[in-house]
Parts: sequence; C-alpha cells; structure tokens
Amino acid sequence: MNMSENGSTRNDVVLVVDDSPNALSLINDALEGAGLDILVALEGRQALTICKRIRPDIILMDAVMPVMDGFETCQMLKADPDLATIPVVFMTGLTDTDDIVRGLDCGGVDYLTKPISPNELLARIRVHLGNARQTSSVHSALDSTGQHLLTVGSDGLLRWATPRAYALLGRAGVTEPVQEECLLPQISHWLAHNPLEQERMLVRNIEYPLALKLIGYQSNGEVLMQLIDGNKPTGADLLKQELELTEREAEVLFWLANGKTNREIAEILEISPRTINKHLEQIFPKLGVENRTAAAGVALRLIASHE
Repeated sequence: MNMSENGSTRNDVVLVVDDSPNALSLINDALEGAGLDILVALEGRQALTICKRIRPDIILMDAVMPVMDGFETCQMLKADPDLATIPVVFMTGLTDTDDIVRGLDCGGVDYLTKPISPNELLARIRVHLGNARQTSSVHSALDSTGQHLLTVGSDGLLRWATPRAYALLGRAGVTEPVQEECLLPQISHWLAHNPLEQERMLVRNIEYPLALKLIGYQSNGEVLMQLIDGNKPTGADLLKQELELTEREAEVLFWLANGKTNREIAEILEISPRTINKHLEQIFPKLGVENRTAAAGVALRLIASHE
C-alpha cells in the first residue's frame, strides 16, 4: 500500500511492459491477486507516455520488444528526473549474461527469467517497492533541506538531484547535452579511480566554476555527491558577508568553528592570543551570543546552509 497526496492509502501501481499476450495474462492474474493495480503497455514508447500521465510505483519491463526495446526505454526513463527513481525489473527469456548485465547497466534494479514464477515475481516486487519507498523518503528529506545534492551511477549518469542542484546546473549552463558530452565523462573517469569520501573534483571545460564533493557510496550502487558553486563565498568570506563582521573577525570565527583554541588561532593568524580575545569580545554581541560554543554553532549552521 502507498499514501496518496490527500493522505489516504492506495494500492501500489505496477506498469507491465510486454508485447506477449500470454505473459501479460499470467502477470496480470498474479498481481491482481496480490491487491496491486496494473497498467499495461505493449512497447517502450507507449510505456513512456503512460509513465508521464500516471506515475507507476514499479515497472516490469520485457527486454525484447518491437519499436523500442526495454533497454532503450529504461535509459529514457532514467534520463527523466521525474521518472528516474521508479525501479525497473527486467523480464527476459534471454540467457546470455551480457544481456542481463546490459539491463542492469542501463538502470534496471533486477531481472526475472521467463517463464515467470508468480511467487518469485511477487517476492521481488515487494522487495523493490520497499526499497523505492525508503529511497523516496530519503530524497524528500534531502529536497526539504535545500542542499545541492545529487546521485550518479558508476557510469557517471545522473540518477537524481535536489531542486537546488538542478537549478545550479541550469545557472552554470550545464544543459543535458553538456552533461552528456562534458560532465558525465569526467564523473565516470573520477569514479573509476575510487575517490574517497570528502574528495573533490573540479568540473573542467565549462565557463562557470563548479566542483563535486563525494559524500558517500550507497548500497544500491549509486554515489551521493554535493555540487559546489564556485561563485559563492565560503569559509571566512561567507561569515564576513553574512554576519557583517570585519575580515579579521570573520577569520577568528572561522577557525573557532573549526575547533581551534585561542592560542592555535593566534598562531595561524600570526597575532597575539590577547588580540583574539578582543576580537571575540566584538564578535559575541554581533552574533547575539555569550560564549565560544554558541558563536561556533552560529558559524557552523551558516556554513552548512550554504554547502
């Protein structure tokens, strides 16, 4: 079961894409018996049209179909930000391992070999519906924080991004053709070298300064990254601009937020610890706080909100 927009429950919707009447009949009986709602498409283009009108919760996709096969259909689904998170399970009579790998590489989450076993079909669907709901909850939470976050596959293909990340890509002139020709090959090459968490990659060959920071590797094989706007102030410059501090006050607060003691800050800035205290006496009233911990908290929240 799933929640509708008005808060009521509804059945999960499964789109079955297959040109075989016999396969459709078998799958339809199994899914209806499990209380699922079924949509049917006979080929890929029809499936894409249905998805844009009625977004299914999961798609069962035949690999070999006329007009547009399952592999191309899946690639087009994953290229659409509104449809990219729908799990696609391939159904295939093909026994060649290369075809199975091809289905997974183009964005499929699983595959079933024909003839389909109804019990196995339902078990796989339940697993992937549960995973999709969990992923959707995480994405909704990240969307609400307003972060510049996105996920990519190991091939560098963009799977999902927050609205702010899409807006920044648009502002930087990174259109879909630019993504394909410039951004995605760079990401794919970077990931092939197994970068560590928190490592950064500068985006080359575009006029707008952008960078990507690797946040973490996810269990579904995707990689979570943060998109960084090179035109935005960071660190002490950000604190100076947003909190109306002097340049030196902003530097003191920045190092304070990074856990440095007065003596360490004095050594970094090459001034005396007594001068650090004088700057803090000016900083606290400006921030409306009374101690170092509270001042550091203000700075950290501000820096985090601009990442």
